[in-house]
Amino acid sequence: MPRQKPLSYFLFLVALATYGTMAYTVQRHETAQLLVLYFLLFGVYVWILKTATDKDAKFWVIASVLFRLSLLVAIPSLSDDFYRFIWDGRLIANGFHPFAELPGFYLQNDINIPGIDQSLYNQLNSPEYFTIYPPFAQFIFWVSVWISPQSILGSVVVMKSFIIAAEVGSILLLQKLLVRFNLNARNVLIYALNPLVILELTGNLHFEAFVIFFILLALYLLLHNKIGQAGIAFAVSIAAKLLPIIFLPLFLIRIGLKRSLVFYGSVLVGSFILFFPLLNSEILAGFNESFTLYFKSFEFNASIYYLVREYGYWVYGYNIIQTVGWKLGLISAVMILLIALWPFKSFYSKGELKFEQRIYKFPDDMATVPLVMMWIMLMYFLFTTTLHPWYICTLLMFSVFTSYRFVVIWSALIFLTYAGYTMNGFSEILSLTVLEYVVVIGYLVYELIWRRKHSYS
Repeated sequence: MPRQKPLSYFLFLVALATYGTMAYTVQRHETAQLLVLYFLLFGVYVWILKTATDKDAKFWVIASVLFRLSLLVAIPSLSDDFYRFIWDGRLIANGFHPFAELPGFYLQNDINIPGIDQSLYNQLNSPEYFTIYPPFAQFIFWVSVWISPQSILGSVVVMKSFIIAAEVGSILLLQKLLVRFNLNARNVLIYALNPLVILELTGNLHFEAFVIFFILLALYLLLHNKIGQAGIAFAVSIAAKLLPIIFLPLFLIRIGLKRSLVFYGSVLVGSFILFFPLLNSEILAGFNESFTLYFKSFEFNASIYYLVREYGYWVYGYNIIQTVGWKLGLISAVMILLIALWPFKSFYSKGELKFEQRIYKFPDDMATVPLVMMWIMLMYFLFTTTLHPWYICTLLMFSVFTSYRFVVIWSALIFLTYAGYTMNGFSEILSLTVLEYVVVIGYLVYELIWRRKHSYS
């Protein structure tokens, strides 16, 4: 251990300097520098995962927090979504509902709102669309503007502070849950030190950080039989980003009927309270338009959808996203429901079954929830038309509770999507997309075959 300490400090300093360089000096279109620095970070990450002992874990957990803090005052360089966050926050701070009108409405009608001006409008990446961010996210936007009404950097720092707090909370909850599930607490490093998680959530202000924290909090509360509080925590995760809705069916067969009624009831009540500000016909219309456009217009780094799209070009001669996007969503919903209600304990080895029965007091196999959530989210991602790098951070978190490591590989390869950015815009490099999915799905198939072979040996 003493001989390893100097190396640990050296790797920490290398990683810290690399995070600083990426956050403060490298732009999204500078592909060579971006990828070299990212894969340097990923190499350090893998080395730590391979060599760190239980005694080293505390040092690297602290290091993971310091890495996040080092990004606190950096303007996001890989994403410009935060400009819309500030736009929405400034509207709310001045009494305007962000879902009511398109951004151009306020400029075209000469409505004088502090901070809502042409310079900020020019930074928006989708000004022709209604905002898509749900209530909890809007609350964070408003707080950031309330604390720093004039400064974009000030608002960014406030939002990053909330995200870092959520990330620290997630790391602590992961450690507690790993211990509760009788798993190696060192597995927390898979999430805590992952460079994609650090750069995308803290560095680039993506609100999966809140989704992850509140889902983990809900699981922690369920394990302590605080069903109503768990439902409220889960409702907040939905209010941070709508995606956690897809996990709701899985609890029915895993926490029992009585607990399910309390849990779903509290999720419903919490969601109603949080979404109450949207209960207006005009606002709901704007929200619905944004949601519909997501399935009919947006496409990025997809897998099954891209295959279907190519078939459409071949047969019809045009992009069929308008008709196929929602159909893939429907197929995904059916598959997700089947996974949610599937008795996953039948896929566990005998030793794992004994472990589940030993650690969990509920009558059903609640211990399989993170695993089932991982499969549900994977199914959603395979059928979606849009998969940005930060989306898989939640998937990575679920994988921490399993023996599957295909998401770790994915967190490396999905960063290659940034190679499509230039100073003039974005053009997806489909060869890299093919490489990404061939390697990730290939490794997942290998893990499935290996797991089944050893489960029955």
